[in-house]
Amino acid sequence: MCPWPCWRCPTGCGRRPPVPERTISDEQFARLRALDTPTVCNALDLVDPDFDLHYFTTRSLRCVYPDLPPMVGYARTATIRAVRPPGDKQATAKLRAAYYEYVAAGAGPTVVVIEDLDADRAGAGCMWGEVNTTIHQRLGALGTVTNGSIRDVPDNAPGFQILAGGVVPSRAHTHVTGFGGTVTVMGMVVDDGDLIHADQHGAVVIPFPLVDDVIAGAGTVTRREQALLASVREPDFGIDRLQEALRSSNEIH
Repeated sequence: MCPWPCWRCPTGCGRRPPVPERTISDEQFARLRALDTPTVCNALDLVDPDFDLHYFTTRSLRCVYPDLPPMVGYARTATIRAVRPPGDKQATAKLRAAYYEYVAAGAGPTVVVIEDLDADRAGAGCMWGEVNTTIHQRLGALGTVTNGSIRDVPDNAPGFQILAGGVVPSRAHTHVTGFGGTVTVMGMVVDDGDLIHADQHGAVVIPFPLVDDVIAGAGTVTRREQALLASVREPDFGIDRLQEALRSSNEIH
């Protein structure tokens, strides 16, 4: 499978050449986990000329456990609805079972990205609570990013991160309607297997070919910010010092 989803492909070839599986090393995981999501976004802005709004969440999500560290994992995607009950309950039960098999399969760790399709009523019912967070954690998931809702805040699986559209008391008619396809959550477009970085600020997709560039770019971003802030905090700071600091920081690579 090509490491570039077709809609992000820089070549526009329209085909999928044979390349290695879309995974990263343990060292790359560790280095990405050491970064916060805003720094990753800044690094992508620096190293990727195609970096645009669809890479990251552009609307606010509620981070239920802001003290947890950033999560980095491979996307498992799904869609749900909650406003109306499913038409065929037996087929829905089979789909749910297949969905859990899908979450458990393939490389990990994973981040489950779920789009609630109920438009302006998205989040009317919740998929996530004590039971589903525990199931998904046991299947290898670090957490979820969803425009839907959650509940059971004190009782969810310890360490399972949740970025959600809101908190509600009921699951209503929540059911899985599909999985493994492209989803859009708060403006972020995600394909199955994409590399997700997320923390209390939101989530972003890191293209596999750019992982090392992002790690290096994050170092550049941090050095530039530290140099700029050091100048701003000087006792004699003023507009002239600011202009000089801005010029100097842009020369740091």
